[in-house]
Order: sequence, then structure tokens, then C-alpha cells
Amino acid sequence: MKTSSIGARRFALIGLGVLLVAAMIYVVMRSGPLAPTRVTVVQATEGQLTPQLFGIGTVEARRSYLIGPTTTGRVRAVAVDVGDKVKAGQPLAEMDPVDLDERAAALDASVARAGSAIAAAEAQRRDALARRELAAGNARRYVELGRQNFISTGAVEARQQEQASADALVTAADANLAAARQDQQRLAAERAGLRQQRANARLLAPADGVVSSRDAEPGSTVVVGQAVLRVIEPSSQWVKVRLDQARSGGLVMGLPAQIVLRSNPGRPLPGKVVRVEAISDSVTEERVAQIGFDQVPAGLSVGELAEVTLSLPPTAKAVLLPNAAIKRRQAQTGSWVIDAGTLRFVPVRIGQASLDGQVQVLDGVKPGVTVVVHSEKELGERSRITVVDALEWRRP
Repeated sequence: MKTSSIGARRFALIGLGVLLVAAMIYVVMRSGPLAPTRVTVVQATEGQLTPQLFGIGTVEARRSYLIGPTTTGRVRAVAVDVGDKVKAGQPLAEMDPVDLDERAAALDASVARAGSAIAAAEAQRRDALARRELAAGNARRYVELGRQNFISTGAVEARQQEQASADALVTAADANLAAARQDQQRLAAERAGLRQQRANARLLAPADGVVSSRDAEPGSTVVVGQAVLRVIEPSSQWVKVRLDQARSGGLVMGLPAQIVLRSNPGRPLPGKVVRVEAISDSVTEERVAQIGFDQVPAGLSVGELAEVTLSLPPTAKAVLLPNAAIKRRQAQTGSWVIDAGTLRFVPVRIGQASLDGQVQVLDGVKPGVTVVVHSEKELGERSRITVVDALEWRRP
């Protein structure tokens, strides 16, 4: 009796040990390092993709005018302030003319004096013409009398000399008259240039617009090239956006765009690409494009940030996969495919991508194939997997 009781107890202990070992093996295989890798999968589908480009830009004015003097001077007055609407030709500011008014008055007097000089030269010319006509008549009479031997040869030559002197006087009078007229033209040109300088002292609006900055105040001195005011045309505002060069293959003029201003993120504004810059940024590897508004919103400020989304033409039908399903393995681009319960890595050739994470697969995966999207750890050809609906984050 005692021996059989000891044997039964021994068998019970052995059975319990076997159960504990089996339980430990089960736990290790299910939740330990030897457990299958949990993955999420998706069925490859065929469809069209609408590629999109996204970039951050700033609002700028296509037509912006820097208004300043053409010569160094002191600002006398500024008639407008930031935010004021102006019309073309409206006086905005005035520079101190210094002595321009006095110099203009002196030139007016010089032009009047030149007119008097012209009148005197014309009178001298008329007198010279009259003297030449008289001398020519006397010379003709004396020549005729000389032929008849009524007067000496010396007297005839004296009259001919008087005629030559009268001709020279006419030539000199013509030259004086021409010089007086040229001097008057020179003075008139100087007066016109001085008046233009005086007009440049008044800074006028070149076009209808809004004053965006006031960079000088009355009494301050500005040099050539320095602006007193800046005027922009609100209707010419657009967005200068930067886009990734690697995804800008389809960037052309006329592409539709959605513009989201930082000041109003809940209201996308329609627009389109109106210019693609010919020079890209080699440092940031970005291309620059100008996006115009279909209708410029009221109250838009220059320098405001904006998010721009461009829609490219739809692609041809192809297999579509989530971007997370595209992996890099040994310098190859591909996806993990589950085929008849077997996990294998399939190289793929990808095309366009959309902003919602879809990628166009041109070759390597056919529609209907099960593809791994996410895995809780790195996969290999011999990895054991189990498909789950979603992966949960675990605290390490």
C-alpha cells in the first residue's frame, strides 16, 4: 500500500512538471521572443492616382514700387501713411528743391536774353543784306563805267572790294544768328532738364495701389536708390511657393492649386500656377513657383505664410499600395507579399505618389495580392507572422 501510494504521487508530480514545461513553452512561443511577428496587411488594388505637390510659401506682390528721389536730398513732406489707398499720379511726398527754383528763374532770364540776342542778330543780318545789295549795285555800275574807260581800274577794284566785304558781313551775320539760336536751344534744354529735376522732387504714385511702408520722415536725408515709400498693387498679390525637386516633374503653368492662408486655415482658396521659375535652389533642392489667386481675398497681407497644394493630372490605371508597404532591403525597393501562407520579398518599381500615402506600383505586384503594410519588427524570409487588424504600441 505504501509503495503504490508513493508511485502515484511520483507520477502526479511528473505530470505536473510536464504541464508546467508545456505551459512555459506555449507562453514563450506565443508572447516571447519566439512568438510570431504580428503584421497588418492590405489587398493590392488597381486604380488611378491623383498626384499632388505640397509646399509652403509666402504672399508677395507681383507689382511693388519703391518710390524715392533721383538725387540725394532732404525730405520736405510726406503726404500719405501706411495703408492709404492712392491713385496714379497722386502726390505722395516732396523733396526739398534747395535752389532749383532760383536756378530755374535764372535760366528763364537767360532764355529771354538769348531771344534778345537773336533779335539783334536778325537786325544785323538785315543790315548786312542791305549793305551787300548796295555794294553789289555800285560794283556793277563801276564795272560798266570801267569798260567805257570813264573811270580808272583802281576805282573799279575798290567797289568790287566793298562788295566782297559786304558778302563777308552777311556771312558773319548768318553765323551770329545761328549761334544765338543754338545758344537759345541750349538754354531751353537746360531749363527743361532743371524743370524735370524740380518735378522729380515731387514723388508721385506710379499706379493705383496701397502704401505698404513709409521708410523716411520729413527732415531726413535720403540718397539715390533709397525709398521714401513703397506702394503695392493689391490685385497683383500671389504666393511664392517652394516645392521638392524630386516630386516636381509635372510642375507646369496652369495647374490648379488650393491655397490655405495662415490667417484663415479653414478656408482653402482656389488658384493656379502662373509662373514656374527657371532657376531652382541647389542648396535646398527646391523649385520655385508663383501661385496666383482666382480672386485675391480682401485684407491679404504681404509676407503671410500659406500652404499650397497642387493637383497633377490623374495617372493611368495601376496597382496602388500604401506608402508604408514599400520597403528597402539590400539596396532593393520592394514589398513583403504573403503567397499561399509563405512570406517573400518582391522587388517593385514605383511611380507617382499622392499626399494621402498611396503609391503607384508599375511592376512587381498584381491586383489582389496580400501585401504586408506594418510589422512590429523587421521581417525576414523565415519570419513567422500572424495577421492582426492593428498593431498596438507596447511599452519596452
